[in-house]
Amino acid sequence: MKLPFNVDLSDKVIALTGAGGVLISEFAKALAQCGAKVALLDINYAAAKAVADEIGENALAVETNALDKASITAAKALINEKFGKVNFLVNGAGGNNPKATTDNEYMTPDTASEIKTFFDLDEAGLKFVFDINITSAFLVTQVFAQDMLETGGNIINISSMNAYHPLTKIPAYSAAKAGISNFTEWLAVHFAPVGIRCNAIAPGFFVGNQNRGLLFDKDGNPTPRTHKILAATPMNRFGEAHELIGTLLFLADDNASGFITGAVIPVDGGFNAYSGV
Repeated sequence: MKLPFNVDLSDKVIALTGAGGVLISEFAKALAQCGAKVALLDINYAAAKAVADEIGENALAVETNALDKASITAAKALINEKFGKVNFLVNGAGGNNPKATTDNEYMTPDTASEIKTFFDLDEAGLKFVFDINITSAFLVTQVFAQDMLETGGNIINISSMNAYHPLTKIPAYSAAKAGISNFTEWLAVHFAPVGIRCNAIAPGFFVGNQNRGLLFDKDGNPTPRTHKILAATPMNRFGEAHELIGTLLFLADDNASGFITGAVIPVDGGFNAYSGV
């Protein structure tokens, strides 16, 4: 990986949840390239292990259920044994669920009865989306921030453009990501006296495993939703995973961002700034 710039993270032991995914795996590779020891936590052990193997000896894959505090605690024990205390956390676990997604963008008097509307959303799907985004960040931070109380640390959460502007069809995901931004600010205030910084990155539209089916059809052609997204993105394209790395490394470097906490930084090609006219 070609880094936009290099920072010295040789004193960092970093735990990343959701590390088998497209974006967070790139985070892990970049942080390791800067000298950090990285622990890749994911319920999909095979995906995390593949990334860890690519990184090499300074990486550890740990099968972890980010919604099970006992599993998170066991993961922390493994990391402590191999690398020492964790002083940097990336809460990357998250996602949406089809059961919490409507088929229609707008409710109208003539909305077809056979499609899935707001009134048909499944309670279990809603709870899943809130759990995988907010509850996971809460539990993982509870466990790992204990390592940072004496020496300070750094927490980076992953928010979303949905936190600023809720997208149609995905009410639970939008609300959950707004919660992540709010939780980031709360953590920043709560932990400031013990030297733990907490910030968030809010990506715009990047193509990943979870949203590929919404953005492209089975033949690889852009869907109508893709055309709407790009029309609302002044740079008129999707982001590339490597374009998040500069913001990540800036927030990771205590020399560069040591007085920044409670910030949510958009990386979105201008989506948040564009009014539509």
